Formats: sequence, C-alpha cells, structure tokens
Amino acid sequence: MMALVEYGGYISIFKFLIFLFLFFSWLPLITWVYQDAKAVGAREVFWTAIVFGVGAAAAIVWLIIPIFIIGMLFYLITVGVPVVSYVIHRNAKVPEFNRVLTAEHIKGLFSGKEKKLEVLQNFLFITANNNEVPVPEHKTPEFFGYKAAYGIFNDAIWRRASDVVFSPAPQNYTVVYYVDGTGLKQPEITKEQMEYFIRFLKNLADLDPEEKRKPQKGKFRIHRDKENLDWEITTAGSTAGEQIRLKQITRQSITKLAEINLMPEQYEQLSKIRDVKQGLFIVAGPKKSGVTSTFYALLRNHDPFLYNINTLERQPSVELPNITQNIFALSDTGTTTYAKRLQALVRMEPDVIGVADCTDGETAQIACTAARDGKIVYVVLEADDVIRAIGKWMKLVNNRNLVAETLLGISNQRLLRKLCEGCKQAYEPNKELLRKFNVPAEKAKVLYRPGKVQYDKRGKATTCENCQGTGFVGRMGVFEIAIMNDELKNAVRQSKSLAEISTEFRRARMLYLQEQALRKVIAGTTAIDEMVRVLATSKDKKSETKKINPEKSQT
Repeated sequence: MMALVEYGGYISIFKFLIFLFLFFSWLPLITWVYQDAKAVGAREVFWTAIVFGVGAAAAIVWLIIPIFIIGMLFYLITVGVPVVSYVIHRNAKVPEFNRVLTAEHIKGLFSGKEKKLEVLQNFLFITANNNEVPVPEHKTPEFFGYKAAYGIFNDAIWRRASDVVFSPAPQNYTVVYYVDGTGLKQPEITKEQMEYFIRFLKNLADLDPEEKRKPQKGKFRIHRDKENLDWEITTAGSTAGEQIRLKQITRQSITKLAEINLMPEQYEQLSKIRDVKQGLFIVAGPKKSGVTSTFYALLRNHDPFLYNINTLERQPSVELPNITQNIFALSDTGTTTYAKRLQALVRMEPDVIGVADCTDGETAQIACTAARDGKIVYVVLEADDVIRAIGKWMKLVNNRNLVAETLLGISNQRLLRKLCEGCKQAYEPNKELLRKFNVPAEKAKVLYRPGKVQYDKRGKATTCENCQGTGFVGRMGVFEIAIMNDELKNAVRQSKSLAEISTEFRRARMLYLQEQALRKVIAGTTAIDEMVRVLATSKDKKSETKKINPEKSQT
C-alpha cells in the first residue's frame, strides 16, 4: 500500500503544494468568468457553471490518476478547454480593443501601463481648434482610436509618406503610402479598427463623425519629436464604405532656377530669358511633374525690385515674396472668366506675367498678345513633351504667325526618384540594354540600382535608415528644353504636321526627355528602371502624329 502511495506521489509536500496552487488559481477564474460574462452580455450563469463543473471534475480525476504529472496535464487541459471556449465566445461579442488573450493583449501585459502612456504622450495630437488631445482612458473606444492613429501616423512619418490612402475592400481596408510620389502598398487594416480610427480623426479635424456619405475636409496637427506636422483629412462616401485620404501639409520652399536640377547648358539657356525684352515661354508637363516649381523658379529669375511681376493662379502653392499673386477663385466664375481676369491684369502694365493655368483659346491669345506688346509671359501648359506642347499651343492660339513671333522657348519635365546614397548598388549593365537605349558601352561601364535587402550577422534583415528600404530618397527634375531660333520659328509657320516640327527641333539638337534622363542614369543619380517607369507612355500617345490644318496667316 505504501508503495502505491509513494508511486502516486500524493504524500510529496512539493507536489501537494502544486496541486493546491493550481486548484486555488482556478477559483478566481470562476469569479472572472462570471463578472466578465455579465459585463459583455454573455450568459453568465451558463458559462460559470461550465467552468466550475469541468474544473471540479478535473480536480477529482487528477487525484485518482496515480501518475502526478499525467494528472496535472489532464487537469490543465480540461480546465483550459471551457475557458478558451468562453474567451472565443466573448471576443466575438466585443470590439477589438476589449478582446483578451490576443497578440496585442498579451504583448500589453508585458509592458506597464505607465510606460505605454508615456510613449503615447510623446506623440501629441492637436485639434483643428488648436486644442491638445489628452490620452483617453484606457480600454475605451476613444483610446483604441487614439492608439490606432498613433501607430499609423508614427509608421507613415517614419517612412516619409506624404499621402496615406485608405480604401474599403470587401473584408478590410487597403492602405497605400505615397513616398516620393510613388504608391507603396501596406498591410491591410480591419474595418473594425478603421471605424475607431476614422471617428477619432473626424473629431480631431472638427468634422461630423456620423456623416459617412457626403465629402468632408479638415485639418489637424501632430507634435512629434519637437516638430509640428500639419495634416489634411479628406473623406468620401462610396457603396463599399468610407474612403479616407490623409495628406501631409508641407511648407514648400521657394525654389531657385539653380536648384531644379537643370543640366548646365539648360540652366544657361533659361537664365538668358531674364535679359530679353519681350516674349512668351511655355512651362509644360503632365500633372504632378513639378511644373509649378519650375514656373516659380523662372519668375524669380527676374529681379522683383526692377520688374513688376504678377501671376494669375487658381491655387498658389506658395507665397512668392515681392511678386503680386492674383487668385482666380470659384466665386469669380459667376461674374467673370479666367481670360477676362488675365486681360484685366495685362491692363495693369506689369513687366512679367505668369499664367499658371491655360486651358482655353481666349486666355492663350491674350497671353500671346501681351508678349507681342512688350511683356515677358510664362504660361503653364499640360502636355507630355515639347512637341505636343507646341501643337497644343498652336491650336489654342489659332494664329501661327503670332505663335512664331512671340514664342521664346518650351520646357517639358518629369520627376525622377533619386537613388539612396546610403545603400545604392553598382552593377555592370547589360550591353543589349545599352544598345536598346543607344548608349555606348564605354560611357556606361557601371550603373546603379536600389540596394537589396541587407542581413546582419544573425541573418536578420536590416532596413536602411536613410530610405526606409525603398532605395530612393527625394526626387529631381529631368527636362526637355527647346529655345526658339529663326529656323524653328519658320517650322512653326510652315510645317503641316507635328512630325515635321519634331524633325526641325531635332535638327536644332534638342535632346528628348529619355536622353536627358539617361544622362542622370549614367551619372548614378537614378536607376534605369525608374527612368522607364516614369517615362512610359501609352501607345496612343506614342503614335500621336496628328496633322495640323494650315490656317491662313493672321496678323
């Protein structure tokens, strides 16, 4: 008999204390299940009875099983099954911030509440009304929204995102960061988490949190690491859910002509425009290609103390010192037109005029007339290259002689991402690829590309702190520029198609955008894949060689 008792181990003080510890640890669990089930709206009596009954039965069986360790494992597993079942049941009934035994909850158990709050307080939200937002009470919907916003903004700022777009999908929300003008897809976010996040942002920007269909726009501020960052939120309803766009409001610096990454000969060409007495220069490019910065840089190339400089803009990007910026607002559309506002500006007799948006023939004709009558005029035009820009301008003005007489030159541009100097990698280029781009092999013995993922001694992937793993930091302009001469002016007057004009511009040694971009690739400032990505155009645009109907000469 003693042998059997010794074999079971029940007379061991150590084992007996373990039994008592596990048994009495089970009793508070019963109390928690009862109180928690009552709080979350579950059947408290049912679940308490299940946990109590199963636990009591498991304790008795443990005492009967002769082998102590087997009895203990049986007890733990048997007690754990109803508890885990209850946790799954209650987690399905409560919002994410109130769930238990999740990865986030377990992680939070190992960091003190004071430490977590201290981290959040270092990241301060400031409302549209300039009020600081205190950290909400722990385990509340407001706190969950606050914490979600903290995590998203902290990550977006570290990754240098200028815009963050949240789009509803069938199950979750897709997230895209725009870094250096390029969209980078991020892990999806659950719709439940987004609901608290959106409500928090709307309250932050003083928007209506209940309005989910009509578009809303607001602003707020984040104070992080002793720096204030202003953000704009735009919401829009859809059948799939509410769409959210966050845009960081940056104070744009006023760029000088020497700072827009012109090639030396291009800088010399554009600098000379300030010495002419009259004429018109076209700043062309597609949307979001940096034309506004070039437009402002050309205006600032003139001394504002010697010249009276005026602009007509729909929405100025930055305030230009000592330059009069005239704004054409939506309220003006009921009383006047963009062209008439430009005509009124011309009557004020400025020396230099900047037209930030030209989409109609009347505006184009007024700008040309002003250039003919002694003004220097800069016009922003949306076009994909120099040839299409001049073709579009000729159609708008509808007077070849006037275009040829006044046109000083045309620029077209794109923005290329710059390779990260900290992690870019050199490689020997494929000779076939160089031949495709008509680049002599001796001129490009080494090219550069974005750095690949690096691993430390333990095999763990490391992220470049300079570019955050994108391989690029910042953007630079690449330009296609044509300065008019007598031969090109005659081509404008006499050519019957854009192809003929293109041939004349080529004879004048104008380098195309791709050729200018290749110079930057060979210099190691950007990658050839980046050049191809940015300069890729649709087949329709490539095949566009429309004829220009010759019109009668007008004076």
